[in-house]
Amino acid sequence: MSEKKFMHAVGFFEGLPIDEAQSFIDEKELVPNPGPRDVLVKVKAVSVNPVDTKLRQDTRKRNALRVLGFDAVGEVVGIGKEVEKFKVGDRVFYAGTTTRAGSNQEYQAVDERIVALAPENLSDEEAAALPLTSLTAYELLFEKFGLIPEENANKGKKILVINGAGGVGSILNQLAHWAGLEIYATASPKNFEWLEKLGVDHPIDYHDDLKASLRELGVHEVEYIAVLFNITRYLDQIKHMVKPFGHVGTIVGIHEPIDISDWKNLSVSFDWEYMFAKTDHDYQIETQGQALEVIANLADEGKLVTTLSKVYSDGINAASLKQATKDVETGHMLGKVVISGPFNGGE
Repeated sequence: MSEKKFMHAVGFFEGLPIDEAQSFIDEKELVPNPGPRDVLVKVKAVSVNPVDTKLRQDTRKRNALRVLGFDAVGEVVGIGKEVEKFKVGDRVFYAGTTTRAGSNQEYQAVDERIVALAPENLSDEEAAALPLTSLTAYELLFEKFGLIPEENANKGKKILVINGAGGVGSILNQLAHWAGLEIYATASPKNFEWLEKLGVDHPIDYHDDLKASLRELGVHEVEYIAVLFNITRYLDQIKHMVKPFGHVGTIVGIHEPIDISDWKNLSVSFDWEYMFAKTDHDYQIETQGQALEVIANLADEGKLVTTLSKVYSDGINAASLKQATKDVETGHMLGKVVISGPFNGGE
């Protein structure tokens, strides 16, 4: 009988406000055994996403430690008997799944089909900022909107990105630029320089009337609208801005019904994008590993830049995770917050 091995993990038993002492705690957990298709990863860097805060806040009191974390870079230290893509020693990155323990633990078992080799030209911290937002943007553009995931393959088409300077928008703009679209994106004017760095052709002040702003730029309608914010406030404007047979997509959940009947006679498609839907329902999960391979190649070629903005590098533990989560919960971060270093339980 093999000896049980323990590891550091950071989690919680109840979704408490972040300033509460028990909102995150350092614990010892058993090192997971990889399944047949799993790689066992020694985690080196993780990022914090808005979904982390939502899932934590929604967690009712429970007996077992809940470990979140949906972006990671690490080293493969073990493989399942059916693993084909990776070997021990590989440096990988991934976004994980809501159905298993997350990356806020020293060792994580992950299905190889949602994993890719990390970009060689990026640091652990830079790479850890990418997976979740990149997959969300990639799936919305190239799977839901049906755009072609090749350089300059979509020339002549226009996209409006609402909340273009956010985490997903900052990646989506770059992918859209690489794919050849003309990009109109909203943000605060103080972030216009950031948008232009990411390939946006026409920054738009989000305070202004969007329909009027587009018309001032000589545009009446666009083929694609990516709403990376609560869509309800934009519904009346969208029907005047989207071309017939166009696409409108969003990534943000809503709490009330929406009326899209005005789009019916335009044959406009409405697309929800939720990055975890594939792993939640075991649907074509290998496409996420494939998409991350594209992201890694673009990063190595300098065609996609990391959105990393802040690093806590003194180790991954409850204290550093609390601080990074506070940053995210303010809602004012431009770019991603990453924690790196050894798991040290606050030691």
